[in-house]
Amino acid sequence: MAHCYFRALSSVRKWGGVVEDYLPLHQWFDQSKAILADPRHRALRHHAEGIFMLETLFGAAIVNADGRPVPVRLVGEQHVREDLGSIPSFADWARLITPQAWMLRGHRLDEAVAAAKDHAAPGAALSAGGLPAAGGAVRLEI
Repeated sequence: MAHCYFRALSSVRKWGGVVEDYLPLHQWFDQSKAILADPRHRALRHHAEGIFMLETLFGAAIVNADGRPVPVRLVGEQHVREDLGSIPSFADWARLITPQAWMLRGHRLDEAVAAAKDHAAPGAALSAGGLPAAGGAVRLEI
């Protein structure tokens, strides 16, 4: 994995300016290294949608130190191509995720959940089903 500084140097060679012109764009792509410090971090931003997100965040173009406008999307494409050799879609990454049981668990929001008794107000009466008695208060902290 190349450090963002070297990605920015590559941008300078391509479009002119100075490293500081491009460093924030390349750092944005690699911020995910903070949560996963191996090449899998790239699944979060190194794809076509990530390149468009970069453009949404930084604008359509930056003006480098030489006064030259540089399309942000081209800088994003450069970063992803240098890391991966091509620009995948997010779907290309997602196809590689093997669904796990914990990903499939969930509850409908309109269903009573047994955990409701954990959230009953102190001293509140519970019905036989563990839910607050009719008219009983439920306090839920988020």
